[in-house]
Amino acid sequence: MPAVAAAYPRPAEPAPAAPSGAPEPAAQPGPGGTGRRRPVVIQGGMGVAVSGWRLARQVSTAGHLGVVSGTAMDAVLSRVLQDGDPGGHYRRALAHFPSQAMVERVLGKYFIEGGRRPDTPYKPIPKLTLQTARAGQELGVLGNFAEVWLAKEGHDGLVGINALEKVQMATPTALFGAMLAGVDYVLMGAGIPREIPALLRALAAGTPGRISADVAGGTLRRHVEVDPVDLLGEDLPALVRPDFLAIVSVDQLASYLHRDPDIRPDGFVVERPPAGGHSAPPRGRMQLDEHGEPVYGARDEANLEKMAALGLPFWLAGAFGTPERVAEAVASGAVGVQVGTLFAMSTDSGLADGVRAQMLDRLRAGELDVRNDPRASPTGFPFKVATLEGTASQVEVYEARPRLCDLSYLRQPYEREDGEIGYRCASEPVHMYLKKGGEPEDTVGRKCLCNGLMANIGLGQHRKDGYVEDTLVTLGQDLEGAQVLIQRHPEGWTARQALSYLQEAVATSASGRLVAIA
Repeated sequence: MPAVAAAYPRPAEPAPAAPSGAPEPAAQPGPGGTGRRRPVVIQGGMGVAVSGWRLARQVSTAGHLGVVSGTAMDAVLSRVLQDGDPGGHYRRALAHFPSQAMVERVLGKYFIEGGRRPDTPYKPIPKLTLQTARAGQELGVLGNFAEVWLAKEGHDGLVGINALEKVQMATPTALFGAMLAGVDYVLMGAGIPREIPALLRALAAGTPGRISADVAGGTLRRHVEVDPVDLLGEDLPALVRPDFLAIVSVDQLASYLHRDPDIRPDGFVVERPPAGGHSAPPRGRMQLDEHGEPVYGARDEANLEKMAALGLPFWLAGAFGTPERVAEAVASGAVGVQVGTLFAMSTDSGLADGVRAQMLDRLRAGELDVRNDPRASPTGFPFKVATLEGTASQVEVYEARPRLCDLSYLRQPYEREDGEIGYRCASEPVHMYLKKGGEPEDTVGRKCLCNGLMANIGLGQHRKDGYVEDTLVTLGQDLEGAQVLIQRHPEGWTARQALSYLQEAVATSASGRLVAIA
């Protein structure tokens, strides 16, 4: 195999110029006294590589916070390498990783010059466990390093990474890899991310970083850990702690995290129920409407006066994808907004062309529908699913898929009767789930998000029996901004066009603060 550092000595792509006539974002001090700028717009961390490095780079170079997804980057890296790494981008990033021995091991196992045959299955990768095999840890570190490095290449804009609290077994290695690439912000929701500040402090100090693991029926406290010295040796590069934004749905959770300095984040993203992907279930007893979707009420909305009283910066998300809602957020005391759907549908996102084209066709026809499915995710959290033909959103497509669990990011660790740890997923074959102590009602309607989200970005598995994984697309339920953009840009819009649209009702005052335009 050729030396990695010498391969693909491609020059960095030049950073795009700022869009003509776009308002400049407000220059505000960073949260927590770190000095990092507070972006007006945070581009949401969506799906598996939908918010990929290309999209994040466009948003970052425009002066806002571009965010890459930190979910399943080990699978993404391994499959892109097996497809020949078109353009050589991932290999270009990996040439800058501090351990070339680690890089050579991964390339030797997964890289295929010219790419695999289209009908050839992708190689499996090590599954996540409480003590993931070293090969799996290395793949996770490299995947997240490469994604962040590419998003930051050739400019000094802000780049963040989004991770899910529910995917605990991947978190330490993912954030270590992102920090090695100089990530500026970490964002996390889908749970209570109380241990992330301590994890980031430990990794910045070059010491082992660990978080507690939720183990069903567990009688002992278990952890997931990454040891920087064990992976890279004593000669570690200096790491800088990124700012941490906790994604919360209500002010009570923000107040809890703020109370203790050890778990206090640097800021919050307050995410309302319409936001895409996973969302918090309604508080209290679950009730469904006539369409079978969860019913949210006043108790599920954060009190923004109490959020502002905490004294930490916050952004609003979930149906804030129009200029008017951005201005409303700023007027309420927020720094700005987090927006996902407009960027997911942009031509810069990681969605496969066919998936994006179908969504835009339905959007033009006024027929794009997004359902908040309370059963789709094996996590038990409601999950937004776009209703599209030929995808797992359709009952017949879902029922035709053989149940299996081979990527396993959403597996739940559980303690067996002998005290050992097992792993189960409500989307795996029912008889296997029941054998592992799961309840039969938990399996009803569960979809394989892991494989569906990989298919969304053109990296779906091809099985030996000829079966090809179906897509499963998630979007936010607020499509007002998307409907405006498709009228302005009938063939689709770029991330920068979405940014220009979002800022039409705000401006920077003489004092440097962002204000709503009357």
